[in-house]
Amino acid sequence: MLTAAVIQDAPAAFDLPATLERAESLLRQAHARGARLVVFPEAFLGGYPKGADFGVTVGSRSEEGRAWFQRYHDGALRIPGPELDQLLGVVRELKLTAVLGAVERDPGGTLYCAALTLDPSGLCNHHRKVMPTAMERVIWGFGDDRGLRAVETRVGRVATAICWENYLPQLRLRLYRDHVALYCAPTVDDRDTWQHTMRHVAVEGRCFVLSACQHARRRDYPDDYRCPQGDQPDAAMIRGGSCMVDPFGRVLAGPVYDESTILVADLDLRLITRGKFDLDVTGHYARPDLFD
Repeated sequence: MLTAAVIQDAPAAFDLPATLERAESLLRQAHARGARLVVFPEAFLGGYPKGADFGVTVGSRSEEGRAWFQRYHDGALRIPGPELDQLLGVVRELKLTAVLGAVERDPGGTLYCAALTLDPSGLCNHHRKVMPTAMERVIWGFGDDRGLRAVETRVGRVATAICWENYLPQLRLRLYRDHVALYCAPTVDDRDTWQHTMRHVAVEGRCFVLSACQHARRRDYPDDYRCPQGDQPDAAMIRGGSCMVDPFGRVLAGPVYDESTILVADLDLRLITRGKFDLDVTGHYARPDLFD
């Protein structure tokens, strides 16, 4: 039996040092509740700039928008770098496996939305979101296939698909083909429909799905941040909806909305094999000969 946790909380947007403190505290809280696998939301390190336009219209960019991008860039994570080393130190101390959503600052200047899989052995996997959604393409570059894999960790085979990557059938199939057991879905999609997707993925892949979504309020952003949701400190920016689902589509924890929380559940990994008895979409239930 594996005890796992998903974090539903928000970073201090644009403030990496403060967010690192928050991440360490949340890791310790999850560990205290018995978790050996901890999954954080998309863009937790660096922040998700909900509602921002960075001064972009078709054919032009504003100087104010460039200044905001500078602030966003300055608050992003370097890989490798001292901030990542700090997190690895906590993971090693607690003997955890952790999946962290991060805004990554490439040395060349481009930002990427990344998912990092850490365990005491180090950085096990580094996945960059392959298809930023809509306006995200203004601030994030396109990832490649290097992180599209399941990796063996001390808790089992872990893979990540970030937010709307979960709507790419070929991407999901690639992870199933790599025998993912613990399918981690960091997201900021807080719509009710997200739950249907997570249950479908769990049944389709006969894997455990752990989806962590931010719960962010206006006070988690800088005071001078232009916020379409309003300026009340408790105004909802991202409302949550984190959950955990077993290989038969049964919801083990969540979804929870409108509050910060840590969801914890015990995962019986034997259910993966039991589920593949009648459905293995890259094994006995596959017909690749029909699609070549």
